[in-house]
Amino acid sequence: MKDIKDTIAKNLTELRTRAGFTQLQLAEKLNYSDKAVSKWERGEAVPDLRVLIKLSEIYGVTVDDIVKGEALPRKKPSMSLKVRRLLIVALSVVFVWFVATGLFITFYFIPKTADYAYLVFIVAVLPTAIVLTVFSALWGNRITTAVACSAIGWSCALIIYISVIVFAPYFTQIYLVWVAAAVFEILVILWFLYRSFLKKKNKEKER
Repeated sequence: MKDIKDTIAKNLTELRTRAGFTQLQLAEKLNYSDKAVSKWERGEAVPDLRVLIKLSEIYGVTVDDIVKGEALPRKKPSMSLKVRRLLIVALSVVFVWFVATGLFITFYFIPKTADYAYLVFIVAVLPTAIVLTVFSALWGNRITTAVACSAIGWSCALIIYISVIVFAPYFTQIYLVWVAAAVFEILVILWFLYRSFLKKKNKEKER
């Protein structure tokens, strides 16, 4: 049994290193604690079958590859998956700005809207933040998701601030929008801290 533990520990360490994950990043993907990952890689414990299957999917290998003492396949599917995801996010963001550019050109050549056509690019910041939030929720971690959510709040504040300055300059209390954005930022931070606290509690119960 000890030989199997050592083999699994060695293979898990090698696969994680190849994929470029830290123990904490892998733990978040598995919804386990980094302490559990560390125990597996030290041979002090063995992941259950469900976790082994999940690990095989992440690394693009079979469960047999993980538990057997044979040489691991020399491939890095997780890295290529990460690259594909980054490309999808990048293409989505570029598409948002492509649409914004098309709208800018359209409004620029309409006499009544030409002076305000540049506002399209300011508004485009918000859908960009929304796109990043969606993909971060799917493929990112707590930190990237929190940053993306914060970007939504600050984008809304920027759009409101610029719009009021351009269309209603007589409204002198517009600076309060930044106060509201700061309060939203605090709420985002508190929410993610609460989520992190709950996740830690659940992991402690699992152990």
